[in-house]
Amino acid sequence: MASTHLIKDPSSLSNLLEVQTTHLHLDWTIDFENKRIYGSVFLDLIALADNVTKVVLDTSYLDLKSVSLEGQELEYNVAERNASLGSALTIQLPKALSEGDKIKIKVEYSTTEKCTAVQYLSPEQTFGKKHPYLFSQCQAIHARAFAPCQDSPSVKLTYSAAVTSPLQVVMSALHTTKEEAGENTVYHFEQNTTIPTYLIAIAVGNLAGREIGPRSTVWCEPEMVDQAAWEFDDTERFIATGEALLTPYEWGRYDLLVLPPSFPYGGMENPCLTFVTPTLLAGDKSAVDVVAHEISHSWMGNLVTTQNWEHFWLNEGWTVFVERKIAQRLHGEAERQFSAIIGWKALKESVELFGEDSPATILKPDLSSGIDPDDYFSSIPYEKGFNLLYHLEKVLGGPAVFEPYMKAHVVRFASKSITTEDWKAHLYEYMGEHHGQEAIDKLDAVDLDKWINSTGMPPVDPQFDTTLADACYDLAKRWDEARDSHDLTQFKSQDIAEFTATQKIVFLERLTDCEPLPHHLIEKMDSLYDMTPIRNADVRFRWQQLCVMTSYEPIYPELVKFISEQGRMKFVRPLYRLLHRAKNGAQLAVDTYLAHKNFYHPIAAQLIEKDIGLRQ
Repeated sequence: MASTHLIKDPSSLSNLLEVQTTHLHLDWTIDFENKRIYGSVFLDLIALADNVTKVVLDTSYLDLKSVSLEGQELEYNVAERNASLGSALTIQLPKALSEGDKIKIKVEYSTTEKCTAVQYLSPEQTFGKKHPYLFSQCQAIHARAFAPCQDSPSVKLTYSAAVTSPLQVVMSALHTTKEEAGENTVYHFEQNTTIPTYLIAIAVGNLAGREIGPRSTVWCEPEMVDQAAWEFDDTERFIATGEALLTPYEWGRYDLLVLPPSFPYGGMENPCLTFVTPTLLAGDKSAVDVVAHEISHSWMGNLVTTQNWEHFWLNEGWTVFVERKIAQRLHGEAERQFSAIIGWKALKESVELFGEDSPATILKPDLSSGIDPDDYFSSIPYEKGFNLLYHLEKVLGGPAVFEPYMKAHVVRFASKSITTEDWKAHLYEYMGEHHGQEAIDKLDAVDLDKWINSTGMPPVDPQFDTTLADACYDLAKRWDEARDSHDLTQFKSQDIAEFTATQKIVFLERLTDCEPLPHHLIEKMDSLYDMTPIRNADVRFRWQQLCVMTSYEPIYPELVKFISEQGRMKFVRPLYRLLHRAKNGAQLAVDTYLAHKNFYHPIAAQLIEKDIGLRQ
């Protein structure tokens, strides 16, 4: 049922239809002083066709030294750079390959300062302030910026690595052995479950590990390891719940790495070693559900993978769906519904940002014109994808029908890369086989083409249960209706005393949908509810968003502090955009960015520059 042949990947320059990588080995030396990785990549390749005379790999800003096959130097050419996709490396083979032939190519190279896959941090940018640090971020198409490779999720391979470094190394693979090499240590890793290149990951720094479960260690700088271990001690419950819903966890370890603050995402599902933002360390476990999302990727994305970035929703929509199933198992259905309401709000904001008719709002967008997948990164594949699956669950008969199908989806497509068409064909096949013509008729009544290929919001209102949200909505309505009143005695600090962090988020989100509040209401709300000092990053973000939307200038110093002490794009990009539009905010936004440009991850920096008009 999965595609038995590769389709062209619009985000890759490799000759994917002629050869395929089966294994990749990295032999690296970390050079913090020059901010380079030196070494070689060894690519085990198999020919998919006859008369293959060349191998074309993806690269981006790499300094190539040599290419060889069994010790024989090969001719190669690096093409002129494509602005979004990098430079094609074309390697001429000494003799043509026939289908099934296998070769191992070695490319010796180093990274350069322009490589977007790796961020180097000075000691001052870390928690401990004593040692440098580096970490990688390869999704979507940045693996080509730290190794020549077939950088497409359609290619699933095993990988191994030998990394020489002065500081602790962790990777998205199982650590096997290490040996001393003078002032350095050589760390060895193996990943024996096939993965796409975007899941190859490395971090190097002054790292300490703390066991938090039978198959989990949390890694971070020693100064924060106690807090991180406490915050994430429910990790095993999340894994076990995922296994109960789907299939046994097959990656061996599920470790967590809490990164320095410039990490641009909430989390990155690198197998065996999820990367997470330190903004999750709220001190009250109110933000740890992001871990449930990344654990869900162990099945949806890592095991069953999108074939190219046009079908990214198959990774993220499914993962959000499973994440909320885990929340429902642990906290009840009302919690799943509440999370879905927050997701619907995020989806609306993404559609408004791109525009209702923008091709970026299509669940399966067209990337064939060379669009950088990062430019389309938003909550759309996550939340529009979730809502499609949620709608199908309701239409087809609820969890009793849909949960066994979820497991069947993983069983069918494990270790494969699939398209939306593969998913749809299996959905029909499964429902027909297990639930007969009635289920097929129900599926036929769903306009899947409109869901998948239309712009804007989903075609169906999900009508989520608002049980946990009603108190938030009611309080927001009272504040909105008080905008013309100077008698605010009706409001008390007890209004939100029983609210969870998530309810505070929904309360603030509801107000951002209203006309901007007068400043006297903002002042009163802060004095009663003590919003500005709240440390939960999601609450802090929503509060600052509400304030800056009405150009409430007393919040500007707090906002500047927030966007310059962490680089999570979910927070910094909207706040930069809003500050840039606010009264007396445009220059402050530009000055703040320029003062902290080197703090941000390269991916985040490029997008922020577009957000505030410094880049087209």
